[in-house]
Amino acid sequence: MDIQSLTAFFKWRTTINIAVFALLTIVILVFPDYIYSLHDKMFNLPREAFNIAVYSFLGLFELIILAFSFVPYVALRVVRSR
Repeated sequence: MDIQSLTAFFKWRTTINIAVFALLTIVILVFPDYIYSLHDKMFNLPREAFNIAVYSFLGLFELIILAFSFVPYVALRVVRSR
C-alpha cells in the first residue's frame, strides 16, 4: 500500500468513526431515560453508575478515534506533503 491509499483509508476511517461517535452522543443525550431502562433490565445498575459508564465509554471512544484514526491521518498528510 502506498501513502496515498493509506491517507485515503485513514481519512474515511476518521470520518466514519466521528459520524458514529456523533450519532451515539446524540442518541444518549436525546433518549437518556430509554437507554437507561434498556441497560437497567440487562445489568441492574443504579443511575449514577450508568451515567459514569456511559460518559466514560464516550470519552474512551473519543480518545481511541483520535489516537488510532485522526493522528495517523494527520501524520500521513504531513509525510505526503513533503
